[in-house]
Amino acid sequence: MKRSIAMFVSFFVCAVLLAGCWSKKELTDLSVVIAVGLDKTKDGRYLVSFQVVNPGNVAGALQRGGGAGGVPISVYTSTGDTLVEASRKASKKLSRILYYAHTNLVVISEELARQGLNGVFDAIERNQEFRTTTKLVIAHGHSAKEVLSVLTPIDKIPANQIIKTLEFSEMALGQTISTDVWEVIRDFTSSGKNIVLTGVVIEGNTQRGKRQTNVQSSVPDARISLDGLALFKKDRLVRWVNGSTERGVLWGLDRIKQTNITIPWKGKKEAIGYRAMGVTTRLKVELKNGHPSILVHIQTEGDISETYVPINLADYRLLFQLEKAIGRDIEREVRQAIETAQHEKTDVFGFGEAVHRAHPRLWKRIKKEWDDRYFPHLPVTVKVDASIRRTGLRNTPYIK
Repeated sequence: MKRSIAMFVSFFVCAVLLAGCWSKKELTDLSVVIAVGLDKTKDGRYLVSFQVVNPGNVAGALQRGGGAGGVPISVYTSTGDTLVEASRKASKKLSRILYYAHTNLVVISEELARQGLNGVFDAIERNQEFRTTTKLVIAHGHSAKEVLSVLTPIDKIPANQIIKTLEFSEMALGQTISTDVWEVIRDFTSSGKNIVLTGVVIEGNTQRGKRQTNVQSSVPDARISLDGLALFKKDRLVRWVNGSTERGVLWGLDRIKQTNITIPWKGKKEAIGYRAMGVTTRLKVELKNGHPSILVHIQTEGDISETYVPINLADYRLLFQLEKAIGRDIEREVRQAIETAQHEKTDVFGFGEAVHRAHPRLWKRIKKEWDDRYFPHLPVTVKVDASIRRTGLRNTPYIK
């Protein structure tokens, strides 16, 4: 009898504990938000844009080989004094619940970034649906709403187009950086490093880019592309950098996976191409009379990718000279980036974090004045060791 009662109680408890349908959400009741755009209105309120997937049109576009069945996404906007208020007000415009579990991109307008992002990430981090792996970019010269409204021809979801471009560009070009929410929050809470984000621009006609014809042409009226790095001081955007300075920042951050350098040779500019791979950047802190200094040591190896001058690549003495020339070119880019950051008084390289790890007592004394007093005058030495591993299938070029 006691055994029967015990079994009955066990089954009853299990039945209560395993009832897991109390928080269910039907797919037909959800609006899957794939990207969020953040702007500021003229009266200082948040303008939040939601890029929502149209599931039927995405599936139809894949089957029909284009966007003939309708646009794959819709963009809704809402305003509010806070991000949460704007999200709640969006329920007046959608017949479904906003669902953030698949949000993988946040686009922030340049205007908002210059005013400060202090109140942005609190709401994002607290939302249990929002992923901390969500990527972040800055809309350069356009509003975040405009960026999210442009339709893309290859990847039907524009947010996916931006994310893949970020990842592959960082891998192949070495002038962009893929940054997620977790990295930004970590750097915000660190007193020895400021954040760097990649910018996105719209090339072409912004208004025509919103129309379905933009994905039905071999030459779209508008394209989304990456442009520049945004340097922040604390939570505010202070400077855009491009070109060699842009890459110099990534050399210092140890975020170069692969890039191509063209160096001059025998009086000819852009004479020899070098594809850098296997890059490692290390920071070393040294104390001189109680003051910190930094050694940036970069090691890279790679291949000769192209030549436009007559040179015998089988001669090891010439290869040694080329390695020195490549090292000097990389050193120039890094120094230019460091000087730019010191001029803006923003430590985007994490030199302060390196000082903190090496000399915690010293850091405790100087951290409050690091950005404005110590970092702008910090002595930095750059050392580059470049190696040429392969010269390709031909040692002597065709050019005579």
